Amino acid sequence: MQILFDFAKSGDATDEDVDEQYRITIAAIEKLELQNMLRNDEDKLGAVLKINSGAGGTESQDWTEMLMRMYLRWCERKGYKPKIVNVLDGDTAGIKSVTMQIEGDFVYGYLKSEIGVHRLVRVSPYNAQGKRMTSFSSVFVSPLVDDSIDIVVNQADISWDTFRSSGAGGQNVNKVETGVRLRYNYKDPDTGEIREILIENTESRSQLGNRENAMRLLKSQLYDIELQKRNAEKAKQEAGKKKIEWGSQIRSYVFDDRRVKDHRTNYQTSDVQGVMDGDLDNFIKAYLMEFGGKLVEN
Repeated sequence: MQILFDFAKSGDATDEDVDEQYRITIAAIEKLELQNMLRNDEDKLGAVLKINSGAGGTESQDWTEMLMRMYLRWCERKGYKPKIVNVLDGDTAGIKSVTMQIEGDFVYGYLKSEIGVHRLVRVSPYNAQGKRMTSFSSVFVSPLVDDSIDIVVNQADISWDTFRSSGAGGQNVNKVETGVRLRYNYKDPDTGEIREILIENTESRSQLGNRENAMRLLKSQLYDIELQKRNAEKAKQEAGKKKIEWGSQIRSYVFDDRRVKDHRTNYQTSDVQGVMDGDLDNFIKAYLMEFGGKLVEN
């Protein structure tokens, strides 16, 4: 940039050349700054993303399914490989909860910015009077462990149940108990407190495959527990979790006003459809540039 600027002063480069190089330089610096916010050991890992519906009934369950689609489209844009490992259908529409496993470099580093309550405001298709409705869903993200991370699991504290998977999948489904439910009695080494960790996996038509993946999800959750202890900022974030309802949202999606706003960074956009189609990078960048440095320091 400096050399080209000197060339422009001597007449060997045009103002247009300088402007173009300026755009390239700014983009390179911003990319480097963003990468600098992803220096924690866990940032480079994949992620386990879970979405739960909250206050709002059918409308909230529909919103949860919309968020699932949004994150699947984001993965498609980034070249990541998502896999739905468990989904609980809604009573009449949408879904009550979904767990996704996302493979790729720095998935957790990016998606940790999505942890919290997401609020939708729209004219509901499920309201006969055409009223404006508000609904909520919560997003939780934990690192997806790989073979480079050794997590000790006490096999004596594990119990298994099997059940019949639901939904499409051929003749095997609904006849063979391929779904697995893992229960693990986790004992906190500091307090001695015991709590149950429950994981369900129905992604594979093979019970053995579902068992193996449930163990991986368990290790990811145990790894996340250890990260929360080491990371003061994240521990505060977990302790400050609020109910999935009004006043606790991190981001609002207001469809009829054409506005999506993040309440932590105040970044907002009018491109609601683009966001719902997975264009989340500016929200993620705004979060990391404001809070990423603090997370690294802690």
